[in-house]
Amino acid sequence: MAAAAVAAGRGGVRGRGGEGEEGSLARRAWRQYLRQLQLHPLRTKMITAGCLAGVSDSVAQKLSGYQRIEKRRLLLKMLFGFAYGGPFGHFLHKVLDYIFKGKKDTKTIAKKVLLEQITSSPWNNLLFLFYYGYVVERRPFKEVKTRVKKQYPSVQLSAWMFWPIVGWINHMYMPLQFRVIFHSFVACCWGIFLNLRARAMSLKQS
Repeated sequence: MAAAAVAAGRGGVRGRGGEGEEGSLARRAWRQYLRQLQLHPLRTKMITAGCLAGVSDSVAQKLSGYQRIEKRRLLLKMLFGFAYGGPFGHFLHKVLDYIFKGKKDTKTIAKKVLLEQITSSPWNNLLFLFYYGYVVERRPFKEVKTRVKKQYPSVQLSAWMFWPIVGWINHMYMPLQFRVIFHSFVACCWGIFLNLRARAMSLKQS
């Protein structure tokens, strides 16, 4: 009994030590990530945006009922996040901070959010719809153009109902180097939510 108790005690120590090591590993990884974000901000944001786009699409495909992940679609979504989403967000926030001189008062934040929503938001949604239809789904351009005309107004209206709140939080509370990361993370969750909603609507109709 005593030996069993000692063994159990050792096992408990090892278990707590393992948890500590995992926590320490996570902290080291986070510190390394922050270091890369400081040393190579653009590259780090590009990789992060691409990875989060991949996570969002993987979950979306599973929620949509795909038995196997469509790798081509996944990689093209990641490419969009890596080559466009990350760099665009990086320079957009630098330009906005330059225009408004880094101010964080309520009036300035409201102007930032408004400018973002009437310029980059419509452009990003329009570009993504064309990219998804023409590149990812490989539809004829004429068909993509027709689909975009039908879908774009509702997509943009939904974006204007949600993203100004995200923009306000981002500009008010996030340091400049974290804004693209925060936006990419919320975009990942937003994409999953939209797929859940579309799934629920299709089940309701059927």
